[in-house]
Amino acid sequence: MQAIILAAGMGKRLKELTQNATKCMVEVNGVTMIERVLGQLDCLGLSKIVLVVGYEARKLQDYVNELGIQTKIEFVCNEIYYKTNNIYSLYLARDYLLREDTLLLESDLIFENGILEDLLAHPYPNLVLVAKFESWMDGTVVTLDEDNNINSFLAKKDFRFEDIKNYYKTVNIYKFSKDFSVTHYVPFLEAYSKALGNNEYYEQVLKVITLLDKPDIKALPLEGKEWYEIDDVQDLDIAESIFASPEEKLNKIQNRYGGYWRYPRLTDFCYLVNPFYPNQKLLDEMKANFERLIVEYPSGMYVNSLLMAKYYGLRKEQVCVGNGAAELIKALMEMFDGKIGIIYPTFQEYPNRKGKEDIVAYTPENSNYQYTAQDIMNFFADKDLQVLTLINPDNPSGNYIMKQDVLALAKWADERNIRLIVDESFVDFVDKEENPSFLERDILEAYPRLIVIKSISKSFGVPGLRLGVAATNDLELIEKMKKDVAIWNVNSLAEFYLQIFEKYQSNYKEALEKFKVVRREYVRNLESVAGIRVIPSQANYIMIELTGKMTARELTRELLVQHQIFIKDLSPKLGKEYIRIAVKRQEENNKLVAALKDIMR
Repeated sequence: MQAIILAAGMGKRLKELTQNATKCMVEVNGVTMIERVLGQLDCLGLSKIVLVVGYEARKLQDYVNELGIQTKIEFVCNEIYYKTNNIYSLYLARDYLLREDTLLLESDLIFENGILEDLLAHPYPNLVLVAKFESWMDGTVVTLDEDNNINSFLAKKDFRFEDIKNYYKTVNIYKFSKDFSVTHYVPFLEAYSKALGNNEYYEQVLKVITLLDKPDIKALPLEGKEWYEIDDVQDLDIAESIFASPEEKLNKIQNRYGGYWRYPRLTDFCYLVNPFYPNQKLLDEMKANFERLIVEYPSGMYVNSLLMAKYYGLRKEQVCVGNGAAELIKALMEMFDGKIGIIYPTFQEYPNRKGKEDIVAYTPENSNYQYTAQDIMNFFADKDLQVLTLINPDNPSGNYIMKQDVLALAKWADERNIRLIVDESFVDFVDKEENPSFLERDILEAYPRLIVIKSISKSFGVPGLRLGVAATNDLELIEKMKKDVAIWNVNSLAEFYLQIFEKYQSNYKEALEKFKVVRREYVRNLESVAGIRVIPSQANYIMIELTGKMTARELTRELLVQHQIFIKDLSPKLGKEYIRIAVKRQEENNKLVAALKDIMR
């Protein structure tokens, strides 16, 4: 068995990284792709490795020769790499294919150890390694039958996004027997090159072969192992996070702040949404209007304020719609001078918008970080405040203050000429009382210094739309906020959601009731895990104290590396060993509980 690596291309999409070096010499976490793959091949006992070079050929050859690879390496040079594609590079190496069994790889891949061993160990002699198609993938797509025979290679014109559940992407790693190369691949490679030229891809040859009655080649779906194809700097960034050391992987994932749909195997228990909403019919209505919405401008603030106000029974003058609650928090915080009272731990978007000298901090002195409205009033009674913030339920503790008590706090703040910001982003998940929201016209008009903030993303499960609302009867303040945000701060998809979501109120209430049942069971299951203490929560997340020897960071890292589960490590915020985990669907919750038991054991 030998290996052939195609490495003649210029890698133009990696821009400055390949100005003076080949694509396969780009480093992923400090190791070049070619060094990594040659090291993996060197462990297989191959007769030789054939490297087809082109762009910066001499530099690549010199570099490879210094790596100390024990397996014999031979070079084939594609002198016209700049005007040919990889079919010509493989054509130049065709004589090697005729001599013995071959592993064929492209040089811009990074993959887990063990993948090549699995390919070699498989009894079928001719295999195309494939992976289930994911949104980040580009390139050749195939469909398979139940026996992993390749039904078709799909051209771009045949690709249908509604069918992606049936698609597989070629990983660009192949195993060819000598007989297959002699009887099938090389003859078709030569004929295809002569008929259609050298500016094609070698997989086109496989496409032709699969049309035969007996193509003698199958697909091998890749299960449970990581790989990535690196074509541009975004690919490089993601590959570095996947293939980093455990500690560095955690750092890289934490610093992404979302976008975890790029990691299909990752389950996100860090960021917080409603797991049971939106319902399918609402999504179908969004999809049905997607094409129109994507090419049309959204309305301005006037219309979006009207839509949001209508849903909550407010006047449009009382409402400012934001591109997520974070945009509104930023605008609001920048309008206030003087001291601001903040209850810690908290959602950092509030204190991050003020200087440390402006913050008057209250931290509850108990291990559950629980507090009452009276505790707040007692602590801030002698403080000189312009603004007081209350997140209710609190983030990350899940602490909840009953509505009547918050109204007493609003009255107390009003009497002291203090603006009270109540962030009720998680209030819809409360089961201690009915109708806990402050987004009511009578309440806003009774407490003119009250400002209510709500993230639509979290409660309604649509964080990708980026929607939030600020409401107050201080109409001058709302007008200033509207002028502060961009003229089109809400996109057409988000606006359309505001237009239709009132129709689905009953579905939303059903989703919340289902959520509350699942949360109760989740808490019971978590309480059976040794080494943790579960803190009561009225939100869609649960704060947990670690009571054993494991630190919060260690647990966060082990869940990520061992189980592909991402949680929130609260130890940097609290200085103590706490974590926060989201409440998700039952099967996902069970997965986390099982992983916790495995690690804590």
